Amino acid sequence: MIKPSVTQSRSALAALVLTASTLVGIALHEGYKEQAYIPVPGDVPTIGFGTTAGVRMGDRTTPERSLVRLLGEIEDIYAAGVKSCVTAPLYPHEFEAFVRLAYSVGVPTFCRKAQPGKPPNLIDLINAERYAEACARIEAFKYGPGRKVFPGLVKRRVEERAICEGKKSSPPSLALSGTRTRQNERL
Repeated sequence: MIKPSVTQSRSALAALVLTASTLVGIALHEGYKEQAYIPVPGDVPTIGFGTTAGVRMGDRTTPERSLVRLLGEIEDIYAAGVKSCVTAPLYPHEFEAFVRLAYSVGVPTFCRKAQPGKPPNLIDLINAERYAEACARIEAFKYGPGRKVFPGLVKRRVEERAICEGKKSSPPSLALSGTRTRQNERL
């Protein structure tokens, strides 16, 4: 398990930045496709490293363009989405796991709060600082279209949970976007 150093503590999300391991981890799980395709029946056209926004069948891309687009999407949509709904401080590895999950399931699903009287959703657990429960809840996101369990999603969620719990080491942090976060910025 990754033990935070004596000086390391959970940080406000505004202070956290993406690491190279976040980009690489997502790219490796998604795999690369040069031409637009439908990953599973009922899904939407996808290209590059899992990009769906504005993709039409017949579109083509290159690995370089796909990585640049992936980085922009992760920063501007998924990391920003996590920051928009998480109010509790996080360790960098927890932030990485939650951004990876948000990339896979979408920001609205990640940020969905439980209905009154219902058990807490993932975001409720995070914001209540119930970190162990929140990390464990990651594994519940193993379903694809039609509520079918996908083995690839099961594997991905196990890895994301291990990252969240600090049990899987990532390469040393390399800030990908130091200019996008400000200490005084609210989520």
